[in-house]
Amino acid sequence: MKVLDLKCSHEHRFEGWFASTEEFESQLSRKLVACPVCSTTEVSRMPSAPRLNLSSARGEGAPQAAQPKASSEMAALQARALQFMRELIEKTENVGERFAEEARRIHYDEAPARSIRGVTTPEDAHALLEEGIDVMPLPFPDALKEPLQ
Repeated sequence: MKVLDLKCSHEHRFEGWFASTEEFESQLSRKLVACPVCSTTEVSRMPSAPRLNLSSARGEGAPQAAQPKASSEMAALQARALQFMRELIEKTENVGERFAEEARRIHYDEAPARSIRGVTTPEDAHALLEEGIDVMPLPFPDALKEPLQ
């Protein structure tokens, strides 16, 4: 099993596990490798050092390689954003294309109050705001629209 460091065209970094380098190349060419944050299939392999198990040869005082601080902070931020979006999906009802209509029904007490999410045009979102209905655009990565393992 090969663990590869990957990066998408939007600079999101993530790991991919593949049976071999050839399998990674095959999946990449068929656009089966996608960023878990933004779902783009424009993915490239990052350079990485091979992992050598030298625990028995390493002395107690030997320094360990440290991950760059900016990279680890970005990974932590991405993980928090994904967790937030997962919780949002779990705690809201998806009303799909009926978002503007359902938001108005809730606002005018024609439907039970609840948290909803869905899709609307920028014009409809602006009209909702003018009516005093709070809305917030939030793009969801395609990876979160499917069951997560």
